Amino acid sequence: MSTDQPTFTHLDASGHARMVDVTLKQPTVRSATARGFVRCSPEVVAALRDGAVPKGDVLAVARISGIQAAKRTPELLPLAHVIGVHGATVDLAIEDGGVAVEATVRTADRTGVEMEALTAVSVAALAVVDMVKGLDKGTSIENVRIVTKTGGKNGDWHRTGET
Repeated sequence: MSTDQPTFTHLDASGHARMVDVTLKQPTVRSATARGFVRCSPEVVAALRDGAVPKGDVLAVARISGIQAAKRTPELLPLAHVIGVHGATVDLAIEDGGVAVEATVRTADRTGVEMEALTAVSVAALAVVDMVKGLDKGTSIENVRIVTKTGGKNGDWHRTGET
């Protein structure tokens, strides 16, 4: 039996949570793209397509919400670093089953932007739910995940099966 224990970068020697020290790391260009899906009823999809949601322009509100969320990630996740979010796009597309959400976040900093991309997708999806909940309480958020990341010490990564 091996005595090697896994190393968890966010725990100190006593097992207490800590923020990883990235002081000595050199800034590099990094990006991350995340995706998710807001499952909606056919009636909600029809209202979205017709621009008939009573609260207004759902996709515009969700887009701005996601961008704002990317910039505020360290306020929500206590061990996330405060980094420069130098670019953030949030795209939403109405599909037959609901709304597809994709966010790409870019930086030139010491640590990656995966959490910022995930936060952008999550909050954009929450904004969609908030805007349509009066039409359908059963609306749900599904499959929020990182699909690609570039840059940094570990290089590029792409989720298998995602384009």
